Amino acid sequence: MKIFYFTGTGNSLAAAKRLDGELVSIPQVMKEGNFAFEDEAIGTIFPLYCLNPPKMVREFLSRAKFHTEYLFAVATYGNLAGASMQELQKSVRPYGYQFHYMNTLLVVDNFLPNFEINEEISLLKKKKTEECLEKIVKDIRSHRHYIPKPTQKDIDLSAMCVPLMEQQDKGENAKAFLINSACIRCGICVKVCPANNITLKEQIKFHDKCESCYACIHACPENAIHLENEKSNVRWRNPEITLEELIQSNQ
Repeated sequence: MKIFYFTGTGNSLAAAKRLDGELVSIPQVMKEGNFAFEDEAIGTIFPLYCLNPPKMVREFLSRAKFHTEYLFAVATYGNLAGASMQELQKSVRPYGYQFHYMNTLLVVDNFLPNFEINEEISLLKKKKTEECLEKIVKDIRSHRHYIPKPTQKDIDLSAMCVPLMEQQDKGENAKAFLINSACIRCGICVKVCPANNITLKEQIKFHDKCESCYACIHACPENAIHLENEKSNVRWRNPEITLEELIQSNQ
């Protein structure tokens, strides 16, 4: 089983590791340029941003040629999933394939403009992340076929998020990031960025390919990268994932 994943703070990678398959980083695939894949089962695991997969994941899915008897997708999210799975299934139809299994996994939300991280951590048991992940793993190992059906409220919510996604896809969000005097120029932000959107020469510079994953903000060892209106000064990395794993995933 091959599992293609995109991760910013480790939530999706932690879920992918539980499936005990061959893990393949989507950012690395995009750099290498080989998009033909074959296995008895193939899956993608990724976060939702504005109720959609990251732009890079959508591009990967548009270019991939999957040769498999079982194709699945799992999206991690922190608050609302909307009709994300239904919309993704519709979006890949022109590429000649459909998913046999799709599901979502509620995790800690790392979106700093809206959520306070300590509060999110305190909600983990209520979110039943572990219980849901165990069920997803069992489903996939048994090759269960399942596509969630969205409510009208889910559909309306996803429609409302389209303009936000389009704005996010411009890749300019990082240009609003603030770097304070605590920065020690260690370069970790450069290494964890899946889009190669950060350069460090005389100073740190953000370019126009930001995926809005916030990996750079959450991984900074000095807490030197901030948003103007962030709700939390606390940072998050999934406790099952090391910084080195994030760097290896996104280099």
